[in-house]
Amino acid sequence: MLRFKSLGSGSSGNATLVEASGLVPFRLLIDCGLGLKHLSHRLGQAGLQPQDVHAVFITHEHGDHIGCARALALRYRIPVWMSRGTHAAIGSPDFDGLLHIARDGDAINLGGLQLMPFTVPHDAREPLQLSCTDGASKLGILTDLGHATAHVMAHLEACNALLLECNHDAEMLAQSTYPAFLKKRVGGPYGHLSNTAAAEIAHTVKNPGLRHVVAAHLSVQNNRPTLAQAMLAEALSCAEGDIVVAGPDNGCGWLQA
Repeated sequence: MLRFKSLGSGSSGNATLVEASGLVPFRLLIDCGLGLKHLSHRLGQAGLQPQDVHAVFITHEHGDHIGCARALALRYRIPVWMSRGTHAAIGSPDFDGLLHIARDGDAINLGGLQLMPFTVPHDAREPLQLSCTDGASKLGILTDLGHATAHVMAHLEACNALLLECNHDAEMLAQSTYPAFLKKRVGGPYGHLSNTAAAEIAHTVKNPGLRHVVAAHLSVQNNRPTLAQAMLAEALSCAEGDIVVAGPDNGCGWLQA
C-alpha cells in the first residue's frame, strides 16, 4: 500500500511524507521546508520521529522547500536527493556523503518505492517534481510551477492520487496589495499555478483510478480553500467536499494512493 500525508503546505513551509508499506515500511520525505523543531513536532503528530524517515527528496532551493534538509540529514544520517542545480543554488554545501544527485527522467529506486523526477517551469535553478509508485499505485507531486508543459503532463498519466498546487485565484492576485513585479512573478509562466490552471491539469489527468486530488500550496493572501475546492470539483465532476486541502499548519491526514 502506498499512502501519503502533507505535514504542511504553503509559503511558510512545505513537507510531504510518502510511505510504502511492506514487511518493513519505507518513508520518503518530499521537501523539508520547516525548521527542525517544527518538522519533528509534525512527524510526532503522525506517530513518527525524524529517524523514521529513510530518505529526503528536495524539489528546489527556495527556503519553504529546502528548510532544514541539511540539518536533518546530518543529525539523523538520512540520504538526500536533489538536482545538481539545486545543490549549486544553495551554495554546494557538504552533506558528508549523504547527497545523491537526481536528474530529470532518471528513476530512483528506494526501498519499496520508485521515484521519477521531472523538470518543471519555475524560477529556480533546476527544479524537479516527481511521481512515486510502489508498483501498484502511483502518486503525483506537482507544486511550484508556472504552467504545465507536455513533459509534465506525460509524467502524471495514470495517477491514483495527486498533490496539486492551487496557489492563487487570478482575480484575487490582481487585486491584492502585492507590488506589480511580484504579481507578475507569481502569475507568470515560471511562477505558481492558479486555481484555473490547476483545474485544467486535474481535468486532463482524470482517470477511473484517480482516488484523491489534494489542493496544495495555497496562498493565504490570494486564495481561499473553498475557491480551490470548487474549481477542482468542477474539473473532476465530484463534490467539493471530496477535495482535500493541505493547509500550512497541519497539512492533511493520511491518504491512500
